[in-house]
Amino acid sequence: MSEKILVIYTGGTIGMVPGEKGYEPKKGYLKTLLAERIPELKARELPSFDVLEYSPLLDSSNMTPWDWFKIAKDIYEHYSSYQGFVVLHGTDTMAYTASAVAFLLQGLGKPVIFTGSQIPLIETRNDARENLIASFLLAREKDLKEVVICFGNKLLRGVRASKVDADSFAAFASPNFPPLGEVGIELKINKELLLPPLREECKLRVKQITIPNLLIFPLFPGFSGETLEQLIATQDVQMVILETFGSGNAPEDNKAFLRALEKGREKGILFVNRTQCLKGKVRPQAYATGQVLTHLGVLPAWDMTREALVSKLICAYSEKGLSFVPRALNSNWCGEVTF
Repeated sequence: MSEKILVIYTGGTIGMVPGEKGYEPKKGYLKTLLAERIPELKARELPSFDVLEYSPLLDSSNMTPWDWFKIAKDIYEHYSSYQGFVVLHGTDTMAYTASAVAFLLQGLGKPVIFTGSQIPLIETRNDARENLIASFLLAREKDLKEVVICFGNKLLRGVRASKVDADSFAAFASPNFPPLGEVGIELKINKELLLPPLREECKLRVKQITIPNLLIFPLFPGFSGETLEQLIATQDVQMVILETFGSGNAPEDNKAFLRALEKGREKGILFVNRTQCLKGKVRPQAYATGQVLTHLGVLPAWDMTREALVSKLICAYSEKGLSFVPRALNSNWCGEVTF
């Protein structure tokens, strides 16, 4: 195996340059940009690298589950040739993609580092430089055998991360799991928090992505249960994520809402209960207002992020269909949930 790492450049702010309509990606320019702006990448303590540039380069707001699969497939196909992988990605949906790639690559035994920036590397003042250097160092860490996000001097498990700040260099957080490491004077990795090595060989979980008709329905005081009822009646919905209050609570006196859940269950729709809170988890037995959902067959998402939950539902559905999803939700694939 080569001591090289593979940089997969999908797009995003990090490699953009000023254009007539604002920042925009420039095809074929990344290697030149890296050489001009970060000559330290040639230092002996950093791994040599190849670049796989996507065409077209994508703003992460345009990313789809098929792009998740492409990234996972590219890592799988180059797996034996590199000691690690760095994925350059826009910040807006990075946590979705990192979660999905973690789910799609079973038996991962090498580091996959997602990073990007809030300010393009071409600008004098930017966060791209430090994020890239740290990611290159982490991509050769042999104890790191999972998908992570390296951003703002933090190393976060991909399936535990969310973008929480649109303006700060500390754009990402891991609300329900400690950071795996920190980039300071020293590069510190909390090895006791890392996923244990697996004996199985790396493989793709699915042969292709099949996107279900998935709906996210956030609750708020005074919401219309009739709206959910109409959506279920008129749309071919297969799964609904209910974003509930507190520890998974919903109004038990909203008749239209409860009626919608009953009708949805009769149609075979899968309902999942996820808390709106940034921290904490769904505790379905804690309150009567949470138990009413359990009695109607709504499955708890426990402490999963929205990004991890959405990508896991899509990956599980792609693997074995809707009937497999409840079993997938009740298993911990790669450190995404605490039961």
